[in-house]
Amino acid sequence: MPEYSPLTFRVPEPPVRPGGEPDFSKFDVPKAGTVRRPEVDSDPDDMKDLATSLIRVLNRNAEAVGPWAGDIDTDLLLHGLRSMMRTRSFDERMMTLQRQGKTSFYMKCTGEEAIAVGQQLALLPGDMNFPTYRQQGLLICQDYPIVDMICQILSNERDPLHGRQLPVLYSAREYGFFTISGNLGTQYIHAVGWAMASAIKGDTKIATGWIGDGSTAENDFHAALVNASVYQPPVVLNIVNNQWAISSYQGIAGGDLATFAERALGYGIPSLRVDGNDFIAVHQVSKWAIERARRNLGPTLIEWVTYRVAPHSTSDDPSKYRPREESAAWPLGDPILRLKNHLIQRGLWSEERHKQAEAEFDEEMRLTAKEAERYGVMGEGASDRDIFEDVYKDMPPHLSKQRQELGV
Repeated sequence: MPEYSPLTFRVPEPPVRPGGEPDFSKFDVPKAGTVRRPEVDSDPDDMKDLATSLIRVLNRNAEAVGPWAGDIDTDLLLHGLRSMMRTRSFDERMMTLQRQGKTSFYMKCTGEEAIAVGQQLALLPGDMNFPTYRQQGLLICQDYPIVDMICQILSNERDPLHGRQLPVLYSAREYGFFTISGNLGTQYIHAVGWAMASAIKGDTKIATGWIGDGSTAENDFHAALVNASVYQPPVVLNIVNNQWAISSYQGIAGGDLATFAERALGYGIPSLRVDGNDFIAVHQVSKWAIERARRNLGPTLIEWVTYRVAPHSTSDDPSKYRPREESAAWPLGDPILRLKNHLIQRGLWSEERHKQAEAEFDEEMRLTAKEAERYGVMGEGASDRDIFEDVYKDMPPHLSKQRQELGV
């Protein structure tokens, strides 16, 4: 019998730990404008290379270059910049409320604003997003009432969800924003199912699903891809690869072995990998994928490569698992600064206007938070009767009895 060494298994390790120097030397960043743009009706087999490249539009001089640059309306670009800035101001104010003990929990999307805003501005009314907890920009760029978002975070008497959801798990059907689920991955299968239902009804509305890099390891991710592959529903499937799933770096979910975009290739689904900090690239690729869905050409998967600048949540301390300077070393930069510089380069914006807008949005969020606080903080104002309502069509006897005992 041959002699064998003891068996082992591999546990992926991040390239750098706290105290080390950030290292993105192995992260390949192609020049902006060098990745081709296929026709929207191209066969998936003819664009497999797009799952391993990185679509970029804005170059180092803040110019929009290459086949994906297109011709975007100036008002849309300005709307995109302002929406990203408002989202960041909102995040900062909500973090302050949490630190003041006025809400229990919050999650920021700092550095990822372009992804949600850029795609939402490519959708039409009636389309449905199935988001995670880091796509608040989907609502903010549609001018969803900020006071309602804050009241939901505070779980007060004006909370649209009556205190039944964890803070940041919004629900706004009329804004194409499906209720966020705290169970990772479920929104992917929901998006595919909703898109199938839209097709069954003969509608023209499409769905978008959102998931993080870590959650691609969930069973629901693969179940969604199987059904999307087989039934070809009108859906855009987004993977936000922000490099970290709480404290687990993206290699734990297999990101070191292949790109996340490549996972769709085994299902025959066209897949693209995109610079998620490039607003113009985000919007243009989103339009391309949405057009495919709208033309009944089936699903598309997009990996948005970005970086989670903030902690995973208010319960997290990223200094325990990554270098403090890592976010500053991220090679794709800040999405707000990149679009700002592009607009300045075109004479459509200025440093002065940017500072004024920052002050304006910070003041908007401060005043709106004050208004929301009038209805209660940290669950104040929520009624005990809400736990009995909107659960059963006909309340069962044991719950009726409990409600009577509580006197609500």
